[in-house]
Amino acid sequence: MDDDDLQKIRQARMQELAQQGQGQGGSDKKQQEDEARKSIISQILTPEAVDRLGRIAMVKESRARHLESRLIMMARSNQIRQRVTEEDLIALINAIDEKKTTEQKVVFSRRKGAFDDDDDLDF
Repeated sequence: MDDDDLQKIRQARMQELAQQGQGQGGSDKKQQEDEARKSIISQILTPEAVDRLGRIAMVKESRARHLESRLIMMARSNQIRQRVTEEDLIALINAIDEKKTTEQKVVFSRRKGAFDDDDDLDF
């Protein structure tokens, strides 16, 4: 191998390492955000509520994220005056579920039209 070939390989490898370093920078930022989020949640919730939120996260991560976001938003807007207990967390989950069930109601309206076969039956 020539020195030129080795130099090109070295440059390509250095670029790969630089790109990997940038990718890790993004994961470090995400990791820091997760740690900050957990810190805020541990300040807002009692240990039992944190445990329940962890169990929810095991089953459905997106729902736990949504609950965390909602709790953090409530804490920042001073809607939470004391630490949230497990019962308060359950009440919040039930309130969210009730809101979703009323929003997701589907109503079928059927029209009687000219092509309705039920009217044509003569026995």
